[in-house]
Amino acid sequence: MKQAHRQAGAAFFITLAVVMLALLALVSPAVAAATEVVTLGGDLNSSQRQEMLDLFGVNEDDIAVLQVTIDEERSYLQGLVPDSKIGSRSISSVYVRLKDDGSGIAVQTKNITYVTEQTYANALVTAGIADADVFAAAPFAVSGTAALTGVFKAFEEATGETIPEAAKEAATEELVDTADIGEEVGDPDAIAELVKRAKEEIVSRGLDDEAAIREVLVRIALELNLNLNDHQIDRLAKVLADIQKLDLDLDKIQGQLKDFQDSIGISSEEAAGIWASIKSLFQRVWDAIFG
Repeated sequence: MKQAHRQAGAAFFITLAVVMLALLALVSPAVAAATEVVTLGGDLNSSQRQEMLDLFGVNEDDIAVLQVTIDEERSYLQGLVPDSKIGSRSISSVYVRLKDDGSGIAVQTKNITYVTEQTYANALVTAGIADADVFAAAPFAVSGTAALTGVFKAFEEATGETIPEAAKEAATEELVDTADIGEEVGDPDAIAELVKRAKEEIVSRGLDDEAAIREVLVRIALELNLNLNDHQIDRLAKVLADIQKLDLDLDKIQGQLKDFQDSIGISSEEAAGIWASIKSLFQRVWDAIFG
């Protein structure tokens, strides 16, 4: 009789474990079925590397972890960003998780001071990056310029595809000019919205003339109550003219930008809390069955 109770209890325990692990797979980004890649700043020390991995909620033994060096960062940004922005170390890191087709791209940042989430998202869509969650972060406040290079590397690693150099260059120019002008006017989110709306319109209308693109920028800037000078308008017009050469698809542009929090679901801290709760539950069940 006692043995039968033990066997029944063990069966219950196994069933409960399977159910709980299945539920966890639905809510935890670390164990959800997805392709994940992390790129770490090449100048992080060992404790900072671990801090980034913990923040992203991943284990280095379970996923691909790449490194971005300051030389790689400069290869894209030299001449576009002042050396003071690039700095002498590569710090910012990125977590990329591929999602199902049509899921869209969503961005979250932490300790990134130069580039906003919307600016990252706009530039990534320009580069052809799609259907992915992107988390750019650093252990302390940095400009975040290494993160764009990191996303390029991570996405190529995850998909096995190479992003064309023209797309990388256009995306980098878009990110830099949007961030610069956002700082100058003191409203980076409004500038990112301006670039997003202007990009959609020029792609929709097939505009490739800088004068026509300039008119679109001036009109949308007025709608957003943005007071831009001629130099700022000219910079954005040139960027958008280069983007138009990429022959982007309007539906893909409009369908990719999503809200990151809705897409990711829970933070790594919440995931850790779920694990703790499950372990506690298993321990109580085990104790109840086997005393």
